[in-house]
Amino acid sequence: MRRFAITIFLLLLVGFVGYVMTNLPHATSVAPGDTAPALTLENTKGQKISLSDLQGKIVMINFWATWCPPCIEEMPSMQRLYDAMQGDDFVMLAINTEENGRSVVPEFLNKTSYTFPVLYDDQGEVQKKYGVYKFPETFIINKDGTIAQRIIGSLDWSSSKAIAYLKDLSKG
Repeated sequence: MRRFAITIFLLLLVGFVGYVMTNLPHATSVAPGDTAPALTLENTKGQKISLSDLQGKIVMINFWATWCPPCIEEMPSMQRLYDAMQGDDFVMLAINTEENGRSVVPEFLNKTSYTFPVLYDDQGEVQKKYGVYKFPETFIINKDGTIAQRIIGSLDWSSSKAIAYLKDLSKG
């Protein structure tokens, strides 16, 4: 009888684990050299922005959230980078990933002077396509649509090294 109970328990356990594994969200992960996954998202002005429309430009995609202290800490340097790169073939897209982003982002932005574009990924679809689960996370996309860099964590985007790297990419 004891052996039967153990067998039933193990079968149930295997079934449960199988069920859980097949129902987990399956995210892809992209790496340098891969083609950047397509995206079309709405910005804070209600306009649709598509990555395909930005071919021929260097694109910086930064995934962030208002509840993420490192995300907020790197934003002033992102603004300085955005200002420094004006006139170059460079586009910055700050993608907010919060389900309630459309209500919390405007309030957050009203307290700042950031002018770089902010987009909403409130369903998390683009976040999943890029395999983003740590914040902030940034992708630098080449003019040909391939990923040049994937950076997990915050960075001083206004450092001379970061600006020189992006200016170099935008010229090439």
